Amino acid sequence: MSQYQGIFQRYEKKYLLSRTQYQNLRRKLESHMREDQYGKSTICNIYYDTPDHRLIRESMEKPIYKEKLRLRSYGVPKKEDLVFVELKKKYKGVVYKRRVNMPLAEAEKWLERRECRQASQIGKEIDRAFDFYQGLAPAMVLSYDRIALLDKDDPDLRITFDSQILWRKSDLSLQAGVWGQPLLEDGQRLMEIKIAGSMPMWLVQMLDEEAIYQISFSKYGSAYQASCRPYIVRKSSKYA
Repeated sequence: MSQYQGIFQRYEKKYLLSRTQYQNLRRKLESHMREDQYGKSTICNIYYDTPDHRLIRESMEKPIYKEKLRLRSYGVPKKEDLVFVELKKKYKGVVYKRRVNMPLAEAEKWLERRECRQASQIGKEIDRAFDFYQGLAPAMVLSYDRIALLDKDDPDLRITFDSQILWRKSDLSLQAGVWGQPLLEDGQRLMEIKIAGSMPMWLVQMLDEEAIYQISFSKYGSAYQASCRPYIVRKSSKYA
């Protein structure tokens, strides 16, 4: 049985920062925010999709409703380590994330061999996704280094900064390590502001001062587009 369940509902706003914008903003945020319980971490994901990449192709068309299924770990896990199985949905700009956690070995039996099915409501929703999207299977590994900040006064406001975003379409296992093709240019960081309601004015002012503007950006979508273009195979790794 899973030992954890989580349901999250929020808005997620994304921004692509240069090295200078990141450094300036981090200094300004020190008076308002602190590192959350995860602080600095390396996040590894396996995105599931159909053989014809239906989920990501439909997502890139920006429909009112879309969803993604992924397996996530913090760091490179062993078979006995806990991982998260996440069903991420977006409807009219609101993100709903539903997830359960379990040992990696159990998650693989469930997702890849359709064994050890979960009895929880979230588990049943994930099973329904497998029934609806025929042929769901590991499609891509995405990993990145993340710094996560939490507002000192408002726990519903979080900001994350992702760097060293790497993707690959081979060795589709979380245990295969952190390596792949880089998604961002050197020094760039992807910032996500996660909020339950409106953004505080002090944060709006900081973004305006640094000329930081919201963009539409999907890690999986951008990596999928990159995978469709010819590229030179270059195995990048944070451990190289």
